[in-house]
Amino acid sequence: MFIATIAFLIAGFVKGVIGLGLPTVAIGLLGLVMPPAEAAALLVVPSLVTNVWQLAAGPNFTALLLRLWPMLLGICAGTWVATAAGAGMLAIGESGYAAGVLGVALLVYACLGLTRMRFRVPARIETRFSFLVGAITGAVTAATGVFVIPAVPWLQAMDLRRDDLIQALGLSFLTSTIAMAAGLAEGGAFDTAMAGSSLLALIPALGGMALGQWVRTRVHPDTFRRCFFMGLLVLGGHLALQPLL
Repeated sequence: MFIATIAFLIAGFVKGVIGLGLPTVAIGLLGLVMPPAEAAALLVVPSLVTNVWQLAAGPNFTALLLRLWPMLLGICAGTWVATAAGAGMLAIGESGYAAGVLGVALLVYACLGLTRMRFRVPARIETRFSFLVGAITGAVTAATGVFVIPAVPWLQAMDLRRDDLIQALGLSFLTSTIAMAAGLAEGGAFDTAMAGSSLLALIPALGGMALGQWVRTRVHPDTFRRCFFMGLLVLGGHLALQPLL
């Protein structure tokens, strides 16, 4: 539990500084010492609480829900289909390639962050592909526990105002967390004992967030963001190579 405490403290700290990254960092660090399915189960309560907090802080919940519901529905559908088809974390974990799949997901996210690639989604594209983006995000979530690809770049490309973007990210992450928890519970990985451990993980996560918010006023966010993605690149590379070592 000590390693999990440190992992959630660091993950909460990152989220406090740049507003995202708690699930990604927690899953990545915990993936070094435990199967991603177990790491994802520990993540459920901290992710639920912090994303409800992030969601509640925004001003336009109803408008965003009406705009994003196809993507949110796609997240749920993609998670369920991938889990049912045997492409979820539990099945991949049995094959021994879970860490590698997680590492590849982290590498992709880190590369996108470091290159600062920016896209713009026209309204007609958003309408046609929102469900598909959600479904792919759900499938990646089911396989790795990381629910940022491609949802985060997609939301960033929708030209939302800063507060709306933060709230939209919270809505997307909350939906992914619920869908992931349902899949883990169905497979027996998220039971009463694990729920208790996940609840305890909330304490260091919130402590890290508070510390990160304090540091955010003293460190330039862009500098920290670059360091974050570089660290994620190294972590993802290590995990991706594990099945080959």
